[in-house]
Amino acid sequence: MFEGLFSRHRNGDRTVNASAPPERPTLERPSIGLALGGGAARGFAHIGVLRTLSAHGIVPDVIVGTSIGAVVGGTYAANELDEMEAWARKLTFRGILGQLDISLSGAGLISGRKLDAQLKAALDDRKIEDLPIRFAAIATEFTTGHEIWLTHGRIVDALRASYALPGIFPPVRIAGRWLVDGALVNPVPVSAARALGARLVIAVGLNSDLFGRGTVIADYGTNDADDGMPPPQENSGLRGLFHDGFSLRHLFGGRQRPGIPTVMIEAFNVMQDRITRARLAGDPPDVSILPRVGQVGWFDFHRASESIELGVEAAEKALPSINEAIAALSNPVDANGATAK
Repeated sequence: MFEGLFSRHRNGDRTVNASAPPERPTLERPSIGLALGGGAARGFAHIGVLRTLSAHGIVPDVIVGTSIGAVVGGTYAANELDEMEAWARKLTFRGILGQLDISLSGAGLISGRKLDAQLKAALDDRKIEDLPIRFAAIATEFTTGHEIWLTHGRIVDALRASYALPGIFPPVRIAGRWLVDGALVNPVPVSAARALGARLVIAVGLNSDLFGRGTVIADYGTNDADDGMPPPQENSGLRGLFHDGFSLRHLFGGRQRPGIPTVMIEAFNVMQDRITRARLAGDPPDVSILPRVGQVGWFDFHRASESIELGVEAAEKALPSINEAIAALSNPVDANGATAK
């Protein structure tokens, strides 16, 4: 009897082991959202992040961006990232100066018409609701402090409003509201990405490696080396802007004394850092990608290639955590495509 049993086993008789191992259920990945933070020229790192995620099959279902994060995220959602990256990599310091259409008669130092023309050339009059990826740009209504999620209408208008840094670019009027940079209220919009349907939210922050900022100096004051207020220059005031020796250095400052834009940008940077900490403490992302772009200045748009590579590096480091989160949040589905319970 046993000889026959062993013979059937050797000949592959399935009656000996009728219980085959069950097939593994198909897994449905969670909806993925990207929250792309603000940071001016550092935001080109978002391009590297998006390139790396796409190369590894991680395609977002939702993208929400603030300021430069909205610009990069919006062009990606519109399938225009190639053109955006090619333009960014060609930027030079002199070319950037050519884009700065200085305006002393409006609500911002830069009118923004040339940058607006670049966006219109790439995006035309396309609307957010027609994009294949759910997208929102974060802006702020400066008269009320309302956080505005721009989820429909022309993409170009939404992007302009989201990066309208107060004092640098003029506010943008959309549907009766005057809007400025969204980083005033939500620098890394994790909450918006989650509210728009993302089950797994990946945040990309651009100010995480600014070490030594935001501490308290408890004992400070004047000393004998301070010389008080400097004497006024011979050509001070508005008249000084138009004298023969005027240059951009008078407006943007130098090594010894910061200019108006530098003061505004650094003050905005401090505020954005504090708001980011508070918002992410209350609503943290599932995974963070933190490019080390602290050495890239807010106006260093000519360093786009460097920022992009830093974005690639940060995204590659985060891939194990992202894949782990995707696996943990994936739901099994049966043969009919229904979620298994």
